[in-house]
Amino acid sequence: MSNFLAIATVTATLRQILDDAVSKDVNGASATAVRPNAPTNQLPNPGVNVYLYHVTPNAAWRNADVPTRGADGGLMQRPRTAIDLHYLLSFYGGEGELEPQRVLGSAIRALHEQPILPRKKIRDVINASAFLTTSNLDEEVELVKFTQLPLSLEELGKLWSVFFQTTHVLSVAFQGTVVLIEGKSTPRSTLPVRERNLYVVSFRQPVIELITAAAGAGQPITAASTLRISGVGLRGNVTRVRIGQTLATPTPDQVSDTQLDVALPAGLRAGIQSAQVEHPTLMGTPPTLHSGVESNAAAFVLQPVITLGVSGVGPTLENGSPVIVDGVTLQSATITTTFTPLVGRTQRVKLVLYEFNAPEGRPARAYAFDAPLANGIANPAQTETASIAFGVSRVFPGPYLVRVQVDGAESPLSSDVSGRYNAPQVTI
Repeated sequence: MSNFLAIATVTATLRQILDDAVSKDVNGASATAVRPNAPTNQLPNPGVNVYLYHVTPNAAWRNADVPTRGADGGLMQRPRTAIDLHYLLSFYGGEGELEPQRVLGSAIRALHEQPILPRKKIRDVINASAFLTTSNLDEEVELVKFTQLPLSLEELGKLWSVFFQTTHVLSVAFQGTVVLIEGKSTPRSTLPVRERNLYVVSFRQPVIELITAAAGAGQPITAASTLRISGVGLRGNVTRVRIGQTLATPTPDQVSDTQLDVALPAGLRAGIQSAQVEHPTLMGTPPTLHSGVESNAAAFVLQPVITLGVSGVGPTLENGSPVIVDGVTLQSATITTTFTPLVGRTQRVKLVLYEFNAPEGRPARAYAFDAPLANGIANPAQTETASIAFGVSRVFPGPYLVRVQVDGAESPLSSDVSGRYNAPQVTI
């Protein structure tokens, strides 16, 4: 890699190559490297002037050194920047003898015959220039190559317009690529490698197509369930499943290429959960697990399981009097619900009552009640709870099926042999 003098060295070497060419082809011609609006006595007559007017990042090399630092911030390799240099070559001389055009032909021929800056020429220029003594462009891994840029007349006009009150002369643009400039920081040294391990594996990504309960399709997925994942390419040398933020490892006999069963890990909460099959790779001496391929993330609903307790059943009072509707005294109660898994204080929880054995001729009555603030958790340091007491009021007396929604996931209902839902239920 080259140091900060690389840009100046490229310009000086390009000027010298052009000077060598045009001085042989056109009598008295020379090459300079000044601004196009420099005083007339500084511009060649006849000759060519080299002017660096633009610098851009090189697209192919710009990220070749990423990352330069490790996770601890330590320098892993010297940072380097890759740039392209854009030059304007302007040509001067007597128009009567077409000197600008003759110099132009000489310059273009020279850069076409020798588009790459030779290392020897670079070193000769460095040795001849006191201000470039410490330049090391000749040691750069990539040699700088010049190509002509196809600028339109409009683009050339805009380029010359930046030089105030400067007369346009015959000119062309060339790009020099690539110039690599390396940083001065010294990366930390590493210990020598004693043994090299080479691994060749085919890329085979697992795909999840369906997630159900192992108990059967249509069965609820609860905290005690075994998850069944169906898909393609699920079996790897090492197979594990990331559920939420937790890793679960199925037993080898429960894994095939198209299906695997894994018990749900503890600590999950009811609601929408995600599952992802991972195939880590064993590498190193001794072998240790490294990141490998991962499947798509698929969602499933973890349903809460509840047990119920009812207390404080009595008439609903408003202004000290019972509330009566259609000749029936409406009831109030406290329904205490115990959850598996635990419920977080920020989860959305709702109690739903659905009338059991509603008489024919009218629809079943249904009620919904929100959980108390923070799901009834009074201690600010407490993040989850096993039970919530719901206040129920203005309910017609009778038996009700009970469901609880936690972040949209409903607790399952049980049914009798005929398939009719019959539990859990409470009588108010």
